[in-house]
Amino acid sequence: MAGQGLDSLFPISDLSVMGLAEILPRVPLLLRRLRQTAEHVKAAQPAALITIDAPGFSFRLAKRLAGEGIPLIHYVAPQVWAWRPGRARHLAGQIDHLLALLPFEPEFFRDYDLPCRFVGHPVIEGVAETPGNGPEFRRRLAIPADAPVLAMLPGSRAGEASRLLPIFADVAALLYAQRPGLQVVIPTVEQVAGVVAAAVAAWPMTTHVVEGATGRADAFAAAGAALAASGTVSLELALRGVPTVVAYRTNPVTAALVRRMLIIPHVALPNILAEKAVLPEFLQENCRPEPIANALAQLLDDPEQRLRQRQELAHVAEMLGQGGTLPSLRAADAVLEIVAD
Repeated sequence: MAGQGLDSLFPISDLSVMGLAEILPRVPLLLRRLRQTAEHVKAAQPAALITIDAPGFSFRLAKRLAGEGIPLIHYVAPQVWAWRPGRARHLAGQIDHLLALLPFEPEFFRDYDLPCRFVGHPVIEGVAETPGNGPEFRRRLAIPADAPVLAMLPGSRAGEASRLLPIFADVAALLYAQRPGLQVVIPTVEQVAGVVAAAVAAWPMTTHVVEGATGRADAFAAAGAALAASGTVSLELALRGVPTVVAYRTNPVTAALVRRMLIIPHVALPNILAEKAVLPEFLQENCRPEPIANALAQLLDDPEQRLRQRQELAHVAEMLGQGGTLPSLRAADAVLEIVAD
């Protein structure tokens, strides 16, 4: 959006925080940003307000703008189908329209009289725009053609990356002990690049830290398997057909609260869509190096297991509409239709 000329009212990193224990210290800043945004929207009186994800912020903003006569469109339906589904009833009184990323969401929200349209997941566009070149990636980084490559993605937030990197380091060490030729590649983003680079400096195996969309796509194309934090990246790996294991550990307080509310058996998006454990998941107390390394070893060493997972992931990609109209165009058309009504 910034690349298309958007001037942000404040750094988006102010909102990039997850978990109760992590949010509490930043409540004063978040409330200040909420007031600032509401005042700006009221003054601008736009034809429509499109809020994107960040439900804790976006829905409080919508509540402050009730009665202003501005159509309120929220892009990325909140995952109330995963926990506390009754919240959907409250959303129907706050939001005029939802744009959904997942194909089953419109039917869910229909039961709560909340207009919702499936537009597709934006990760589809990144995959379409940057297909990735594995051989070129290996040539560029002097990785032998027969060397096993493991992609590791410890998260895009400093907190989660710091929690997961020590576990990922132990996983990599276990795999490297049996595969001396193993090379690790870590596609990362600017906000955690420093944390990642500092952590991997002492790793015994060759480790490449790459940034940018092209480097990320090329790394995925070269990888025989991936270890990823739970999140959107698991969907990107699925769409790229990379055999993957998902691992995640969060603050114990946050984890305890989520467990009390969670009503679905899986957390990785490909597994939720497939309604089964296509990607092995290792969460909280199960997020330990030995079982994670064993699951990755099977993917790295067994071509048939890699093929089976790729076949399952191809089905997930089909469900998301990969190869059809781009999600951004579908979302733009939906907004124009809502504004025109």
